Amino acid sequence: MKVLITGAAGFIGMAVAKKLLERGDEVLGVDNLNDYYDVSLKNDRLKQLFQFHNFKFEKIDIFDKEPLLKLAYKFEPKIIVHLAAQAGVRYSVTNPDAYIDSNLKGFLHILEASRALKIKHLVYASSSSVYGGNTKLPFDEDSSVDHPVSLYAATKKANELMAHTYSHLFKIPTTGLRFFTVYGPWGRPDMSPFLFTSAILRKETIKVFNNGHMQRDFTYIDDIVEGVVRVIDKPATSNLNYSTDYPSPSSSNAPYRIFNIGNSQSVPLLEYIQLLEDAWGRSAKKELMPMQMGDVQGTEASMSKLEEWVGFRPRTSLADGIKKFVIWYRQYYQVS
Repeated sequence: MKVLITGAAGFIGMAVAKKLLERGDEVLGVDNLNDYYDVSLKNDRLKQLFQFHNFKFEKIDIFDKEPLLKLAYKFEPKIIVHLAAQAGVRYSVTNPDAYIDSNLKGFLHILEASRALKIKHLVYASSSSVYGGNTKLPFDEDSSVDHPVSLYAATKKANELMAHTYSHLFKIPTTGLRFFTVYGPWGRPDMSPFLFTSAILRKETIKVFNNGHMQRDFTYIDDIVEGVVRVIDKPATSNLNYSTDYPSPSSSNAPYRIFNIGNSQSVPLLEYIQLLEDAWGRSAKKELMPMQMGDVQGTEASMSKLEEWVGFRPRTSLADGIKKFVIWYRQYYQVS
């Protein structure tokens, strides 16, 4: 089938595109290749995809509606996987405009393309960040997500609301996936595996926020990809048991679904750093710091809904995932 993937040069975008290409789908990737982080890494990801004859790429910013719609009309995809976004919780504190342009207006253009082309399924990236100030773990899709603590989280919550509107009005099947701290080979340099690894190798100090009292549900990229592809293959449907008196936040009488996708294990940050130290065979210097603006203390995904929907839940242990990341990092950056 024909699949349009936005953010194809990104971490998750490249990995999902590769999986679809390997099984024979025709993929058109779009990305604006911005310099939020190292563009050469993005180009090297694309090189992995250009090896497939069934892959095409266009450098387009989803903020620019007309070029996006023109390209979509020409390609005529049946599925859109929307993974482009301005990422980063902390960056949103100092650069809010970028999040409005990409995550809100850009998403509107994706919805408009889905409506115009009568897309069979729109799958889009949400985030565990939408749970905001919630402290009850694990996070469940039917919990309230009305108290975001960063603009990034607010834009992802807004995406879910916008998607529901289009599912309701135009019967477009939409599925939002709340990703939980994705890591692994080809990951983002602004994420902790890269930042901590760089500090360890350079013998620099790792800043450990909230005085070390942080927990994250780390999810390996291969598990994320498997979950995304299974969701792609099962378009959202209306919930036949949906009650307008007691509405569920994660489904609707429209073809609309929301799922967590995480490892269902909340790992203390200091334990995570220890696993990185073990994998590198080197110790890290640590500096305990207060909580940063926009951060949350802990995350953990309830996975029962996704498992019931597509029969899958992530299985890769953090120790195994970190070892695979370190092997890739050594090869890519030629570290002895």
